[in-house]
Amino acid sequence: METQLQTMVVNINCVFRMFMDSPEDKRTKLISCLGAFRQYWGTLPQESHEQCVQWIVRFIHSQHSPKRISFLYDCLKMAVETSLLTPRMVCVALISSDSLEWEKTQLWALTFKLIHKIIGGVDYKGVRDLLKAMLDKIQTIPTTVSSAIVQQLLAAREVVEYILDRNACLLPAYLAVTEIRKLYPEGQLSHWLLGSLISDFVDSFRPTARINSICGRCSLLPVVNNSGAICNSWKLDPTTLQFPLRGMLPFDKDLFEPQTGLLRYVLEQPYSREMVCNMLGLNKQQKQRCPVLEEQLVDLVVYAMERSETEEHFDADIGGTSQLLWQHLSSQLIFFVLFQFASFPHMVLSLHQKLAGRGLIKGRDHLMWVLLQFISGSIQKNALADFLPVMKLFDLLYPEKECIPVPDINKPQSTHSFAMTCIWIHLNRKAQNDNSKLQIHIPHSLKLHHEFLQQSLRTKTLGMSDYKIALLCNAYSTNSECFTLPMGVLVETIYGNSSMRINLPGTSCVASGSVTPLPMNLLDSLTVHAKMSLIHSIATRVIKLAQAKSSIALAPALVETYSRLLVYMEIESLGIKGFISQLLPNVFKCHAWGILHTLLEMFSYRMHHIQPHYRVQLLSHLHSLAAVPQTNQNQLHLCVESTALRLITALGSSEVQPQFTRFLNDPKTVLSAESEELNRALILTLARATHVTDFFTGSDSIHGTWCKDILQTIMNFTPHNWASHTLSCFPAPLQVFFKQNNVPQESRFNLKKNVEEEYRKWKSMANENDIITHFSMQGSPPLFLCLLWKMLLETDHINQIGFRVLERIGARALVAHVRTFADFLVYEFSTSAGGQQLNKCIEILNDMVWKYNIVTLDRLILCLAMRSHEGNEAQVCYFIIQLLLLKPNDFRNRVNDFVKENAPEHWLQSDWHNKHMNYHKKYPEKLYFEGLAEQVNPPMQLQQQYLPIYFGNVCLRFLPVFDIVIHRFLELLPVSKSLETLLDHLGGLYKFHDRPVTYLYNTLHYYERHLRERTNLKRKLVHAIMSSLKDNRTPGWCLSETYLKFGMNPREDNVWIPDDIYYCKLIGRLSPSPFPNCDWRFNEFPNPAAHALHVTCVELMALAVPGKDVGNALLNVVLKSQPLVPRENVTAWMNAIGLVITALPEPYWIVLHDRIVSVLSSPALTSETEWGDYPFALLDFTACHQSYSEMNCSYVLALAHAVWHHSSIGQLSLIPKFLSETLKPIVQTEFQLLYVYHLVGPFLQRFQQERTRCMLEIGVAFYEMLQAVDQHCEHLSYMDPVCDFLYHIKYMYTGDSVKEQVEKIIMTLRQAMKMRLRFITHSSMTEASTSAATNASAAASSATSSSSASSSSSGIPQAPPPSLSSSSTATASPSSSSQHTHMPL
Repeated sequence: METQLQTMVVNINCVFRMFMDSPEDKRTKLISCLGAFRQYWGTLPQESHEQCVQWIVRFIHSQHSPKRISFLYDCLKMAVETSLLTPRMVCVALISSDSLEWEKTQLWALTFKLIHKIIGGVDYKGVRDLLKAMLDKIQTIPTTVSSAIVQQLLAAREVVEYILDRNACLLPAYLAVTEIRKLYPEGQLSHWLLGSLISDFVDSFRPTARINSICGRCSLLPVVNNSGAICNSWKLDPTTLQFPLRGMLPFDKDLFEPQTGLLRYVLEQPYSREMVCNMLGLNKQQKQRCPVLEEQLVDLVVYAMERSETEEHFDADIGGTSQLLWQHLSSQLIFFVLFQFASFPHMVLSLHQKLAGRGLIKGRDHLMWVLLQFISGSIQKNALADFLPVMKLFDLLYPEKECIPVPDINKPQSTHSFAMTCIWIHLNRKAQNDNSKLQIHIPHSLKLHHEFLQQSLRTKTLGMSDYKIALLCNAYSTNSECFTLPMGVLVETIYGNSSMRINLPGTSCVASGSVTPLPMNLLDSLTVHAKMSLIHSIATRVIKLAQAKSSIALAPALVETYSRLLVYMEIESLGIKGFISQLLPNVFKCHAWGILHTLLEMFSYRMHHIQPHYRVQLLSHLHSLAAVPQTNQNQLHLCVESTALRLITALGSSEVQPQFTRFLNDPKTVLSAESEELNRALILTLARATHVTDFFTGSDSIHGTWCKDILQTIMNFTPHNWASHTLSCFPAPLQVFFKQNNVPQESRFNLKKNVEEEYRKWKSMANENDIITHFSMQGSPPLFLCLLWKMLLETDHINQIGFRVLERIGARALVAHVRTFADFLVYEFSTSAGGQQLNKCIEILNDMVWKYNIVTLDRLILCLAMRSHEGNEAQVCYFIIQLLLLKPNDFRNRVNDFVKENAPEHWLQSDWHNKHMNYHKKYPEKLYFEGLAEQVNPPMQLQQQYLPIYFGNVCLRFLPVFDIVIHRFLELLPVSKSLETLLDHLGGLYKFHDRPVTYLYNTLHYYERHLRERTNLKRKLVHAIMSSLKDNRTPGWCLSETYLKFGMNPREDNVWIPDDIYYCKLIGRLSPSPFPNCDWRFNEFPNPAAHALHVTCVELMALAVPGKDVGNALLNVVLKSQPLVPRENVTAWMNAIGLVITALPEPYWIVLHDRIVSVLSSPALTSETEWGDYPFALLDFTACHQSYSEMNCSYVLALAHAVWHHSSIGQLSLIPKFLSETLKPIVQTEFQLLYVYHLVGPFLQRFQQERTRCMLEIGVAFYEMLQAVDQHCEHLSYMDPVCDFLYHIKYMYTGDSVKEQVEKIIMTLRQAMKMRLRFITHSSMTEASTSAATNASAAASSATSSSSASSSSSGIPQAPPPSLSSSSTATASPSSSSQHTHMPL
């Protein structure tokens, strides 16, 4: 091919020389030359065309005659004009030529002038690639060149200017800005040749960037462990800590900044490590150092040092309020360094650097204590060099020349004062073990501390009255010879004397004699390494006793101490993880039922802040445990079911979906195969969770959702129905499911008939063995409790055979009998004649519970509460529950005495066991029908071996049942007064509820619709639960003083309506530290912000004010001028409102939609004359606020962003409907359209990640609104920003998914808009293409000085854009080189 080309060029040269002297005009010469080339071109195969053009360009660039080069360029131009060569092929060959250099000014100018003339025929992706190549070429021009050649170089600028000309429409401007921003990122100036051309073009995209930005995003903060905190809103880049912004747009500078404030805030919160990992995308399985996280941890330590220095009452021995921060820092440091997200030596060196010269020494002991935690636990497995930087830190923080005195070892903080000495001992020990030549001499200032420890080590008898044991454990935990003595003392203290025994509740149950657990102060004073040794020792001992099948139960001190150790997150692997994954399975394998019962009691009554996956794992264990024959005994079965019920009802609303989706492949593992009550409890929890998180918002069916298989499996295991009053509270899709899966129920008449039939058999059968076999046989009707009832009703007596049958039935099967008995009772009471007969029924029922111990109260109440009675029968059922709980004194006395004698702060108590035993002596638990055994004739002597009971009793077991009872009573309006009575008498029990505020929050949220008009009942519920805690909480811990003064007092005639000041003060409580501080390890909530959020929501929902009014009042906190809201902090207040209002039911936050409608309908947006300024500036809330020029519309915009940023995806899923049904009919002006785009644009990224269907609906709605505006407005001033935004949506989110709907809309738009949007659909829009060609020609003509060039340019063909694939899922990419495939960036 090359030979042919050379021959052809020789011929062209001859022609060229001949024509040089010829009188013919230039055009004739060009035609002749082109004819020769056309003949040759026709002989080339298609695949050689590109190579041929490249060769021609190389040939032209190798010429030296300017006239010849110019002639050959004209030849190329004519070849394009006559469609012999494609414009793209020529442009690419020219711009990619290695000979195209800025020094060759004539060649440079001719090249770019030719490109300028023919680029109009290049497809838009080709233009994008050419732009990128041109910018790269321009970059090669140095910063200083001769002024003589600048004019020639400017030809390149003219081409770039033509490409970027929005009226020429050579490509979507969005693609151009993408390439420009790649070459010139934020903060980098463009090449001098391009001048302001690039910066002005990029600035034209600032409106688009703002449309896609959340107002004040950098000021918005989450509540850790709140449901909204687990979404994608808070993710950061793990390298830069920047927000993951979509698209190469010129966002505001603060959005490109590292979000250190956000990460630091989250790190400061207790129990935040999971959220930190989620924010930064850190995976515990992949060891990856994260320097930005490391830096923030160091800064947090420096902050703690500063806080210790400035604290008014700081005392190194007592510790100040910063003590909780140091404790939290220790836990964070261990976790992140342990999983290698942070490097210990790097952190210590960084600390040294940041503390140098600061003189911060008051907190030095606490800092060394934090470092000691990690050093003592990891020094044995790591190199000594990793820990030596600590000595450098010591030199900085301990400048004393004299010896530091020994602190008072009776105070727990003395262990912190010894921390540096302990570190030195560990380092020295490591050096000795490694035979290191490095000698680390004891610093002179620590000599007294070291001598004290050495002397204490020689003391053979160590007491528990001071902290000497803790000091020795901390100092010598890596030295087994020295560590054995102090750890041995601790262990023996809680194990108890081998010969001493004490009684536990129940018969024949004895335990080792130690009853006083190790106090929390002492455990806090042990290093993590020492605590790990202690918990390992306890777990090992428990397993040994399980294997030995010891008849002696664990010492109460050991059980309580073990419970307290499980609260430390730092020892999770040996703590709760070992408890669930190793200890429980081992104990079960050994059939050590007493120890198993103990462990389940610990989990029920002593555990705090257990991660949800551990709780669901235990639930799975319990369901498999329930099927084992050996657990079919009364006490253990009761314990297993009670623990499972607590686990199910305690699941947080935001925990349900993430945990249960892990079991979708095998939902049976987390469901009960037998217990209808547990499965019903799970459905109620699921209904509450999906309601609170708005999971089903906008959905009509559970089809395709994660809970469908779970519900279907439950209905297969335990088919059941729900009463209509309960079903009406379920989210709509769940209602539909249960209506479709209705289960036929046995009629009450048939039940009565079957009971009568069985009773006749009982009376007619004479053989004792036959009777026992018949009524206890597997598969026989579960009616035996109904028969016992009839026996008592008729004869007031149950014989010995009845007792034998009960024993033979077994605990597991007896539950079905209780269920049937519950239905039978409702029938009996419904048909009772009242008066004496009713009293007799009540007396017998109470005797069955308290006198004969046939069924426990909590099981019977649970079964009654879970039945699905309707109408009058439902009221009778609740009447029976009320009678059982209040009619006899038995239960009320138990509750009153337990509440009066005990406190819920078990971690502060040393005498729990004594109180526990006193209570059980007064009210013994009888779980094996003891009362019946005593009453039969002759009385039977039972020697039933009880399993050890350390914490439980009927009151505590009843609490989760009481939760369910309250909910059932709330669902049925006629029994409201009965509920108030129950709360009056039994509400004090909530003093021992482990989540009272959460329960109240869930109840008020879930039943909001039912409680709207029942303000007295709401008040009663709140009062009963909160007043039960008043003696155990500091004042101001929950409800505000204003509410306690006005809201708690019932005034039917004059209901209290709070004013604006009340709402401002209430929202102000979400600022830092508004509530009394506490030990969050034992608190209901994991951190202060979560506590503040929930108590604030409870108070707002408890108000006797409609939700709509409360919601509007919350919005007015910032939308009206409020003296209590400082201007400089307004975004923080918006953040607080967003957090609160999204945590409330729908009527509270839906009012925001009304405010948006009001703003859209205001003159500011409906009348173009109202706007005196550039609209994008007026919608920039931050800039307007700082300049005191903000308007109501910008305030509403910023507040809507704050609210939606905190919203769950369920709440956000209402936006498409809101757009299409409410806003679309209103939007008619350009300003309204831009406002809607600003409002919703920033949330498209989240919709794409969490609910794609909504994103596509919003995309179509945007075009429909544009269509309405286009038809209504005579002139559009902001077409370019609108089109840029729509291209952003296409390339970043929707791709071609909405192409079909959008294409029809674009075809109806005005010509200028249609032409700008023609690249979105790639349809053969003849009109738009023709218009584009005309515009391109006009633009080229205006930019070319020569008239002949102008006429040539006008003849350049404008190829229609190539059609794209009609993929419904792919997203277009502005950087893709493919012509037909659009994938997301």
